[in-house]
Amino acid sequence: MTDDNVNGPGDFGVRPGEVTVELPAIPDAGLHFIGRIRTPWTHRSECPKNAHEARAVCTVEIDPPYRPALQGLEGTTHLWLLYFMDKAPRNLVVQVPRRYGRGRGTFALRSPARPNPIALSAVRLLGIADGRLSVIGPDCLDGTPLLDIKPYFASTDCHPEAVVGWHRDRRETDDSPAVG
Repeated sequence: MTDDNVNGPGDFGVRPGEVTVELPAIPDAGLHFIGRIRTPWTHRSECPKNAHEARAVCTVEIDPPYRPALQGLEGTTHLWLLYFMDKAPRNLVVQVPRRYGRGRGTFALRSPARPNPIALSAVRLLGIADGRLSVIGPDCLDGTPLLDIKPYFASTDCHPEAVVGWHRDRRETDDSPAVG
C-alpha cells in the first residue's frame, strides 16, 4: 500500500499485534467539508496528541457559502470542532498505542486511525472575523478538512464522572511503554 492510499497505513505503519481490515469500496455517507483548520503542525510527529497539549492559536477558515452559519456565535467561549483526519489510515481495528504496549480495539482509543477518522475537539474561541475563527485547542495537521462546528454547553457536555475502563485500570506492569 502507498502513503496516499486512504486505506493504507501512511506514516502510521502497522505495529506488531495490530489488526487491519479491508474497507468497503463505496462509502456509505456523503459529507461536505465546510472549511479548513490552519495549524502550525505539518507532520504527524509535530502534532499534539490531544487538545490539552494543543496550546497554539489556530485559525478555522470557513468556506464562503457557510459563513452565514456563524451568526449567533458572538460571545461564545468554547466550541466543538468536528473534522476529518484525511491523512489517517482507516483499516486498523486493533491498535497498539505507543505509550501502552498492549493492543486495544480502535473504539477504545482516541487515535486518529479508525474506520471513519472523524475527530472531535473542544476548543476555546478567541474571536471571529471575515469567516475565520481564532481558536486554541485543535490537535490536527495544517489544512485538515472541517466537517462541522457546534457550541459547547458546559451544562450538558461536561461529564466529570466519565471513566475509560482500561485507562483507569492500567498498571505499569500491564501497560508499560512499548520499546521502539
